[in-house]
Amino acid sequence: MNPVHQASPLAAALETAGAWVLALLWVLPLTYALWAAIHPSAYSAHFVLTAPLTVENFVKAWNAAPFARYFLNTFLLVTMILAAQLVLCTLAAYAFARFDFYGRDIVFLLVLLQLMIMPDVLIIENYRTMGALGVVDTIPAIGLPYMASAFGIFLLRQTFKTVPRELDEAARVEGAGPLQVLLKVYVPLARPIYIAYGLVSVSYHWNNFLWPLIITNSVSTRPLTVGLQIFASSDQGIDWSVITAATLMTSAPLLISFLLFQRQFVQSFMRAGIR
Repeated sequence: MNPVHQASPLAAALETAGAWVLALLWVLPLTYALWAAIHPSAYSAHFVLTAPLTVENFVKAWNAAPFARYFLNTFLLVTMILAAQLVLCTLAAYAFARFDFYGRDIVFLLVLLQLMIMPDVLIIENYRTMGALGVVDTIPAIGLPYMASAFGIFLLRQTFKTVPRELDEAARVEGAGPLQVLLKVYVPLARPIYIAYGLVSVSYHWNNFLWPLIITNSVSTRPLTVGLQIFASSDQGIDWSVITAATLMTSAPLLISFLLFQRQFVQSFMRAGIR
């Protein structure tokens, strides 16, 4: 028998075992957080199957901090960023994909350079810019540095370049202008890519922490990540069960969305070519 065929079952078994190990490593912290959140604090480190269940930890966490305001701030933030990114990235990608102008390749190269720069490197300059604009400690200040996404521009440009030019020309023959062609031809064909990119953007900015921590100072502007960090700080005197309950509350929207739309998530990423 060919050695390749002999090794393939072993390789498959190793891949399966590795996948199970990674799955366990990912789910164990979540399982512990769920255990601690639905049991009294006395059982947070004692795994007794007969331990009483309770939702009191969630009630305490909700009443101990303005989580309703944090949820609203986060929802407004991710919605604002995603809407701006979809508009700006779509227009920029369309220009790079279908219009010839002087210095197009150089400008696109400069856009791609943004992918090589970590956002944390620009925190000081971004803070100075927000201060000059007079928007420090506001929700727009959190989102402004992320509204023009190099990743989104690159992803949509590559997608638009795959659209046959015949469709573009046919629409123009019918009297459609550049924006009409974009909205009626390119955007509908790129719908799976928009879904995939939207998932990436929302999940990233929902969990973003460092920049919101620096640019916000008040409850009225803090997102969930910053609010949870302040809530869980040592001077709050909150026990671990309440902290895990608050953590589950803040991550619940993303977890529930993934569980409900898991198939759509995977299909969108596969169609977008993201691996």
